[in-house]
Parts: sequence; C-alpha cells; structure tokens
Amino acid sequence: MIFDYMTAAKRARITQDQLERLCSIIRAEFPSDEMMAELHILRAILSLERGDTTMEAVLSHQTRSR
Repeated sequence: MIFDYMTAAKRARITQDQLERLCSIIRAEFPSDEMMAELHILRAILSLERGDTTMEAVLSHQTRSR
C-alpha cells in the first residue's frame, strides 16, 4: 500500500462494502497504475470526510463516467 487510505476510510466511517465498491471503480480506471488508483481512492475518501460530497454521489458519478 502506497497511501494509507484505510485509516482515512475508518476515520470517515466508510463501511467495508462501500470501500470495496469505491476501490473497484477507481482501480478499473487505473488498471496498471496502483499508485494513481490509491491516490484517487484517498482523495475521494478525504472529500467524503470533509463533507464535500456523499458516498452515493461518488459511486453514482463514477458509475456514470464509464
């Protein structure tokens, strides 16, 4: 693990299921670049933690972007 997004996810009270869905979506966008995937996962979690967005908005936006 390059970025400690797990600690941020716990702090933001993101469930394991939500985190797995988020990681799956983002890793699909960066299949050969784990560092970029983890960075984007962390950025999404931090955005959720700050209250800039909701999990529903993140997951629905990611799904629509495909």
